[in-house]
Amino acid sequence: AYFEACSLFLNYAVSFNYFVCNLLQERLKKLKSEHGKVQLGNITVDMVLGGMRGMTGMLWETSLLDPEEGIRFRGLSIPECQKVLPTAVKGGEPLPEGLLWLLLTGKVPTKEQVDALSKDLLSRSTVPGYVYKAIDALPVTAHPMTQFTTGVMALQVESEFAKAYDKGMPKSKFWEPTYEDCLNLIARLPQVASYVYRRIFKDGKTIAADNSLDYAANFSHMLGFDDPKMLELMRLYITIHTDHEGGNVSAHTGHLVGSALSDPYLSFAAALNGLAGPLHGLANQEVLLWIKSVMEETGSNITTDQLKEYVWKTLKSGKVVPGYGHGALRDTDPRYSCQREFALKHLPEDPLFQLVSKLYEVVPGILTELGKVKNPWPNVDAHSGVLLNHFGLVEARYDTVLFGVSRSMGIGSQLIWDRALGLPLERPKSVTMEWLENHCKKVAA
Repeated sequence: AYFEACSLFLNYAVSFNYFVCNLLQERLKKLKSEHGKVQLGNITVDMVLGGMRGMTGMLWETSLLDPEEGIRFRGLSIPECQKVLPTAVKGGEPLPEGLLWLLLTGKVPTKEQVDALSKDLLSRSTVPGYVYKAIDALPVTAHPMTQFTTGVMALQVESEFAKAYDKGMPKSKFWEPTYEDCLNLIARLPQVASYVYRRIFKDGKTIAADNSLDYAANFSHMLGFDDPKMLELMRLYITIHTDHEGGNVSAHTGHLVGSALSDPYLSFAAALNGLAGPLHGLANQEVLLWIKSVMEETGSNITTDQLKEYVWKTLKSGKVVPGYGHGALRDTDPRYSCQREFALKHLPEDPLFQLVSKLYEVVPGILTELGKVKNPWPNVDAHSGVLLNHFGLVEARYDTVLFGVSRSMGIGSQLIWDRALGLPLERPKSVTMEWLENHCKKVAA
């Protein structure tokens, strides 16, 4: 009876999406026909040579990033999401399923709707045996992200979109098998990710799923961590890492590859390969390793002056202080702030957290004095590894896999809307250095 009730809620969500999809398609057509020639800004040579930073160049419905305020999921800030999204425990952290519902529909779900989505994801979570065999074909020493991405690629055999496209289907229906693929992928990732963790770090001794738990708690359980505070941390971690508008490397890559009508598995695997870069998702690994190196070299009772000296030494050696600065933000990352609040509540005496707090006092001033950094404030990566480390997940090399599981919700939700809105193949224009030089001479003449 409960599962039937869950199905009713999910049918409501799908029906709602049909209705909203039609409205948004008309809204998109009107926007293009009436305002298609409106300029959004001027493209400068600096932008072309500087990684296209600041260019407004893609549609991303599920979230929007403000340089000062931070991320908003469907218009809601992180503190607002913490207030309105359903939780597993009273006064606890939001359930990731609730944010997934918000990203998919644009509506804040009820607890019943979130429970229904949890049940639906659970019903989709079985991973075929050949996926594990594909991972096992790799050396156990392979990086966790390499093994994780291999698992995602092996799951691609199950793609409903690829099967439907091969049989022939109208473009207006593309979003339907995309929806199935994305929810199947999201549902199965904790199984694949936990297998990778147990294979590398726990002698391959896997832990069976607990079907009574929610998405994040079950993931934590399969990893081997059942402390109620760790379950809460995993709920918070997955929720705040789901999406960060479309311009970051992983989101943009998923959108770009998906625009070629590659199925969600291929698109997300590509996104993971971008996430694995040191300048993107791998940064959370680098932060924890750097913080531990500070502790090892200076001890746990480091003074503010000693810390300043260590930071300056890091900068003068040509390295950056990991976890500080952001390509789009110009203030403290709200994702950092909510993790700090969690730490103050649950682990205020943790030595690594206290070091992170001291860095928060020291680093922004030094980076401001340096004069080369547009944003001297901490980002999400400055905190996440320390929290995970406190509860026993000490293997920094694995942290980016957690990031990948989270990011599937944002990339998957947007990919569904890409197909529903019929967004075209992405194909920006490129130019040579000679073209730029000649163009600038003509403008100056």
